[in-house]
Amino acid sequence: MDLLRGYTEDDDDDNDGPEEISRGGRGEGAKPDSAAAMEGEGEAEAEGSSSPDSSPRRLPAKSSAPRVDDTTLALAAAESARAIHRPLDPAQHAVAFNPTYDQLWAPIHGPAHPFAKDGVAQGMRNHKLGFVEDAAIQPFLFDEQYNTFHKYGYATDPSGLSYVGDIETLTKNQALSVYNMPQQEQKRRRLQMKPPDAEEADPSTAGPEVENPASDEWLLRNRKSPWSGKMDIVQGELTEEQKKYAEEHAEKKAEKERGEGRAGDKAEHSDKSTFHGKEEHDYQGRSWIEPPKDAKPKNDHCYIPKRWVHTWSGHTKGVAAIRFFPKHGHLLLSAGMDSKVKIWDVFNSGKCMRTYMGHSKAVRDISFSNDGTKFLSAGYDKHIKYWDTETGKVISTFSTGKVPYVVKLNPDEDKQNILLAGMSDKKIVQWDMNSGTITQEYDQHLGAVNTITFVDNNRRFVTSSDDKSLRVWEFGIPVVIKYISEPHMHSMPSISLHPNSNWLAAQSLDNQILIYGTKERFQLNKKKRFAGHIAAGYACQVNFSPDGRFVISGDGEGKCWFWDWKSCKVFRTLKCHEGVCIGCEWHPLEQSKVATCGWDGMIKYWD
Repeated sequence: MDLLRGYTEDDDDDNDGPEEISRGGRGEGAKPDSAAAMEGEGEAEAEGSSSPDSSPRRLPAKSSAPRVDDTTLALAAAESARAIHRPLDPAQHAVAFNPTYDQLWAPIHGPAHPFAKDGVAQGMRNHKLGFVEDAAIQPFLFDEQYNTFHKYGYATDPSGLSYVGDIETLTKNQALSVYNMPQQEQKRRRLQMKPPDAEEADPSTAGPEVENPASDEWLLRNRKSPWSGKMDIVQGELTEEQKKYAEEHAEKKAEKERGEGRAGDKAEHSDKSTFHGKEEHDYQGRSWIEPPKDAKPKNDHCYIPKRWVHTWSGHTKGVAAIRFFPKHGHLLLSAGMDSKVKIWDVFNSGKCMRTYMGHSKAVRDISFSNDGTKFLSAGYDKHIKYWDTETGKVISTFSTGKVPYVVKLNPDEDKQNILLAGMSDKKIVQWDMNSGTITQEYDQHLGAVNTITFVDNNRRFVTSSDDKSLRVWEFGIPVVIKYISEPHMHSMPSISLHPNSNWLAAQSLDNQILIYGTKERFQLNKKKRFAGHIAAGYACQVNFSPDGRFVISGDGEGKCWFWDWKSCKVFRTLKCHEGVCIGCEWHPLEQSKVATCGWDGMIKYWD
């Protein structure tokens, strides 16, 4: 029972405490804490300490948080408040607070930087958008204001809103600068610069002549430009020298109007050739270009050459292309970068037989007719010339004003008068050489045309271009019937037809030779790919052996490469030239002989 009574007393004490607290702290008319404490102490002394209802003494409150140094905190707050109002230090790399607009635009104080005019080193400029550069003024405006200030004593402020210097002179001159002087001032200066004896020619001091429009004084006074004062001089009788000059000028003008495609008397006169052999006809009257009677194929199989047997050296610069005489190969035609075309004897003496000089610049391409009695040459002088092989005369000249990159005659016997030329202006131009007129233009390529190859019994032809595409055309119809262009394709500057006419070998500028079919679909043969040589950047010619068993090509390092057609493996490599081996031709009858040419000016014969 005593235990229960003790719990009851504790509950009463707990209930009484809050009431007293509420009476003392929150009740109406509550007194301050100090007064309440004094009053409580008085009551305790009056009632005595033996009263069981007296309130226990409250202990001071404690906190687990650490003590804060108010002094350090106040100093840091004051420092940050001051930092907000002072300008940024241009040397610091990071800002610990968000700067205000005024801080970013505040001028920088302190010692001037030794390498900067305005006291700020390069790279130490703060701006809300980043780096601040010096304000610039155009050189012409600066010179204008600088010279105006030294001349008149005033200039425009760089802001353009005010003037500095002599305001009186500014008002008097109406704010004109030295570069926009009034006409009166210019006229006065001209008069000052005139010599004394020219005073009488001054329009302002002249008499009634000034009012006469036919006089020089009137022209000088009223002219609008430096050329308007010139009078037409009445031409009298021409002298003999003037007449001769006028006639020559009229001839040149007429020739230019006729066009560069038609060669005048002067152009024909410059076309010449030199025969280097012993005689042009033998004792039986046969021409020097006729093939020997015993020129026949010796065997059916071709063999890769092993040794160097002969060199033709006559070109003073590199050799761009070589072509064997059709069917027999007893002569070899070469196009040189020295603007000359030469033909060499292959079977007998091995010497140069004739030199054709008609181009004024390097010769790009050459092409024989079917019987070899005529050939075409295309040069960088924008002319295509049709030569007689035997006599060395130019039969006709053609030009469109653009550089021809490739020339080809239609292989059909009844169309040997049809000339096709791939031009630098993306066109393939077709001429009728009998009339000298352009009969067709094939205009679909997006770059210079590099090759023309006839396929499908000469009913179609394939062209390649710098636009990295192949296009197939019907002969005589300027519409593309097949367009081949893939993202992986490169430009193909040389294409050759296989002897069986079923395949095309294209020299791709990614150092490989690709094979395309010549049937209806003109698809890429992915199983045949010839690689190993370095031909990127050079238009190295690719060719086949007469029996079609081997593929041959030059490369940029002067080598000649031989591949097997079936296995696509490299058979042999010959170091032929110093520099680029640009062309290679297999002899049409002697199956183990190959001719190569290079940019070293040499033509080499291999057996």
